[in-house]
Amino acid sequence: MSENLNDRRSAKTRRALSNAMAELLTQKELRRITVQEIADKAEVNRVTFYKHYLDVYDLYEKLEKNLLVDLGLLILRLEELPSEQAFAELINYISDNRPVFCMMFSPNSTCQLRDKFAKITEGLFLQMENEKIAAMDPKKQEYLTCYRAQGCLAVIAKWVNEGFIVPKDTLVKSISQLDKSIDKLIGGN
Repeated sequence: MSENLNDRRSAKTRRALSNAMAELLTQKELRRITVQEIADKAEVNRVTFYKHYLDVYDLYEKLEKNLLVDLGLLILRLEELPSEQAFAELINYISDNRPVFCMMFSPNSTCQLRDKFAKITEGLFLQMENEKIAAMDPKKQEYLTCYRAQGCLAVIAKWVNEGFIVPKDTLVKSISQLDKSIDKLIGGN
């Protein structure tokens, strides 16, 4: 029982440290963030930080890795859903993980994380439209999925950077309508 409690406590501490890091990355560059700032924002001491991470870069690397794994698993689930439902699930995930996505779309972000998210999103669009675009020229497929992913991410980035002010269902409908326009383009080959 106490082992389970310690695991939950450790997970809660790691989550607090990750959220603190994400929040700080919306305010300043990674290289300017200190362990003390992260610990203070997470309301833990430096010793606790060092029980979980080697340094600021170790925390960032693990935060990025965990996010990309979670996004990869989410994308696998979304591939099987109709597009509007897939967008709703994606928007809910982003909303539930606001600190990390504020960090991702912040001007202080390394852009590598955003680029990796874009590649994952391109893969989603490629899988969602696999049958429709199978006969299409591979280069055209590549450009079309890039366009769809980047358009979707631009709308999401605007939503995140504006503080999530647009209701989720309105955002999902907007993205879905834009995507249906692209669907017509695909249908016309």
